[in-house]
Amino acid sequence: MHDRNVLGPADVTDATLTGMVAALLGTDEAETTLLGSTAEEVDYDLPAITTAGRYWVRGKAQVRDREVPFQFFVKHIQSWSRSPFFQSVPVEFQAAAEASVPWRTEALAYRSDLRERLPDGLDMPRALGVFDLDEKSTCIWLEAVPVKPVVWDTERYARAGLLLGRLAGSPRVRERALVGQHDFHVRDYLWGRLGMQVLPMLRDPAIWEHPLIAGAFDADLRDRLVSAADLAASHVEELSAFPMTTSHGDACPNNLLTPMGADGFVLIDYGFWTLQPVGFDLAQLLVGDVQVGRRTAEDLSEVEETIVPAYVEGLRAEGCAIPESAVRRAHALQLVTFTGLSTLPFEHLDSPPTPELHRIAAERAAIARFSLDLLDKTA
Repeated sequence: MHDRNVLGPADVTDATLTGMVAALLGTDEAETTLLGSTAEEVDYDLPAITTAGRYWVRGKAQVRDREVPFQFFVKHIQSWSRSPFFQSVPVEFQAAAEASVPWRTEALAYRSDLRERLPDGLDMPRALGVFDLDEKSTCIWLEAVPVKPVVWDTERYARAGLLLGRLAGSPRVRERALVGQHDFHVRDYLWGRLGMQVLPMLRDPAIWEHPLIAGAFDADLRDRLVSAADLAASHVEELSAFPMTTSHGDACPNNLLTPMGADGFVLIDYGFWTLQPVGFDLAQLLVGDVQVGRRTAEDLSEVEETIVPAYVEGLRAEGCAIPESAVRRAHALQLVTFTGLSTLPFEHLDSPPTPELHRIAAERAAIARFSLDLLDKTA
């Protein structure tokens, strides 16, 4: 019996599924018979503009004289022009906005040999099938990765920083840094989201009077953010002068799975994989869990002082001699540019300012203050 209707266009034929099951199990396709399969949506509370759906596909197969269970993770990716969030983009900016988000990169990464090039301690799920659905969407069938619950303590952050440094410095990985075939430069972000949305909001006096913002972003922080907004172009130019290294693009703890029985991480979500100024992945490793409410901002300084030296150690392990002072400055510039300037809770301003939203705003303000302090410290 089969029930995979929830997959919609991301489904495949039973014959194709049989072939993927055989590849997953390492069996002969001729000796593998599909007995049944079901699909269900993954319970996932973090929206993504290029993800149309996430699903588990489970079932059983007959392999010679025994029944064997199987499980896949299926991800349906798409151009963000098909996301409901796209409707908030002004019509005159929609073409540029759509082109700025490289939704095809993840599929191209899984079609490549990147997995064989990752440094020891990093892995990525094995792709059993990558299928183009139309000109603006693709589905990716991945092996399910059994993960264990972990605490992100200092040791785990250090391990992640080290491996991301190795990822950035590895010559073999760099050969696949542009597998996504999408040219991106930090100036694109300045001209795009910052220039079209964030900077105009920061310069609007009325926004600072909103009760959700006024309660968390005091006058001093407001003035510092507006000053940083005025310096955004010069910060981007300074950042552009740093060496380019391979970057995952969104190396938050949520995208660094801890697999059962292994000492390392399984890296997922390759939508923003490309070359970036050195240290780019440190920002999301540092603040990613704070942004989504999984931890508070109170230990940002401790985590930052853990991951930066570890990242530099990873660079050195790959023969990369970029000075630690350069990594620290580039990291500070990127943290302010890509995170600090956009910490105002813009997306909640139309909602009643509940205690929970005030808490979120306070954590965002703490991130902003930390990023500005770090920028001053590395000047």
